[in-house]
Amino acid sequence: MQPEPTVYVIDDDDAVRQSLEFLLQTAGMAVRGFESAAAFLDVLPEVRSGCVITDVRMPQITGIDLLRRVKELGVDLPVIVITGHGDISLAVEAMKIGAVDFLEKPFDDDKLLAAVRSSLHRTADLAQRNAEVADIREKLSALSNRERQVLEGLVAGKANKAIAFDLGISPRTVEIYRANLMTKMAANSLSDLVRMAMTAGLLENSGKS
Repeated sequence: MQPEPTVYVIDDDDAVRQSLEFLLQTAGMAVRGFESAAAFLDVLPEVRSGCVITDVRMPQITGIDLLRRVKELGVDLPVIVITGHGDISLAVEAMKIGAVDFLEKPFDDDKLLAAVRSSLHRTADLAQRNAEVADIREKLSALSNRERQVLEGLVAGKANKAIAFDLGISPRTVEIYRANLMTKMAANSLSDLVRMAMTAGLLENSGKS
């Protein structure tokens, strides 16, 4: 079960941070506030899902610095940057580094909530896809070498007879391997099997060999 996505609010201005926390909590979101980027970075290894809202101008570690650190650590966490009036150049820099959005103060509450919801949906979609890929790859690892060869033939669009010729076995034997494949991969149809192979990157890999 995926942990509940949390919105991490980082701002050295107590009033702004608490206002954001209240707004997000009122909208039914889980929220954690931090008075500095350093405080957030301390807990970053524990973060599994959610998004970050950070002010761009903060002492010691700025929002730009924070973005760079998140990217360096390879954490796939969407970051929304809050900028002051006239900080467009910083906003552009933040977007280039990887921020998913920026909001200029004073910002509209509805715009902020829309940006956060969009980021959380992105995170949820990514987590679901990662779980699906992991499940498919686990099933693929349970296949025998011959079953894997038949699968690669099928996703390449080859007929049973062509696969049988390539592997030096009978078409009937290919049919048996194909039936075993469908069962092991929990596929309902050939198209389902091909979709799984695409999701796991098998088509790209088989295309390179």
